Amino acid sequence: APESLMQALEDLDYLAALDNDGNLSEFGIIMSEFPLDPQLSKSILASCEFECVDEMLTIAAMVTAPNCFLPAPPGTEEIALTCWRKFSHPAGDHFTLINVFNAFKGARANSGSQRTNEKWCRDSFLSCSALRMAEIIRAELVEIMKRIELPISEPDFGSKGNTLSIQKSLLSGYFMHIARDVDGSGNYLMLAHRQVAQLHPFSSYYNPRRIPEWVLFHEFSIWEDNSIRVVSEISPDLFVELVPQYYFSNLPPSESKDILQEVIHHLSPASTGKEEQK
Repeated sequence: APESLMQALEDLDYLAALDNDGNLSEFGIIMSEFPLDPQLSKSILASCEFECVDEMLTIAAMVTAPNCFLPAPPGTEEIALTCWRKFSHPAGDHFTLINVFNAFKGARANSGSQRTNEKWCRDSFLSCSALRMAEIIRAELVEIMKRIELPISEPDFGSKGNTLSIQKSLLSGYFMHIARDVDGSGNYLMLAHRQVAQLHPFSSYYNPRRIPEWVLFHEFSIWEDNSIRVVSEISPDLFVELVPQYYFSNLPPSESKDILQEVIHHLSPASTGKEEQK
């Protein structure tokens, strides 16, 4: 549909993948080397700047592969949740996926047996085939990085600086996928489309003690009860720091946008005043 095509071009423009003539920019050409969604390609390239490439490649592989969490058989739901909580990361689902991938690799390294690895996956209510696919995808992404001579930083997962770097990399590509909990009960209003969504049951934030107000999500599924999948907490300050100004200007009016506008005024009142005068 023409509307879908125009929306796609607009998204590529926000990601700096197009030049003023509507052709691929130099940045867009590099993005197109990756067989991924543009937002994910942009996040990987941003991770080169923020020095968290190793972790970002794992996230990219895990969200591209099939879902690694297996539906628990009736009567075992609590056991499955207990198993998954071992991998849960306070920063959100993207970080939890890194924990799952690293644990999968560690279990295989410790056992040295493929059969033992499969049993570990079954006991953890995880899909062994999905995790193996993630390994293959990650290896292919590493090869692409080497072929186009992009740097791969050393792994530093777990440090505070690394967590912030991953958040910045994700936000560089997924600033169009931001939602805010508008009533404190998990009803998330998406900034760009103004649709209300709930957290997917596989999210580490599903039924916790504390639900984050602002989140970045990987995808929105209208078929799964209007749910947002793979969700991590994000701060409004970080959003206004990294989001393109012309994207923010085109957001539809909402209470969330007003809050972000206040953050912008608070962070740089002088420069914001000059922009308004222009």
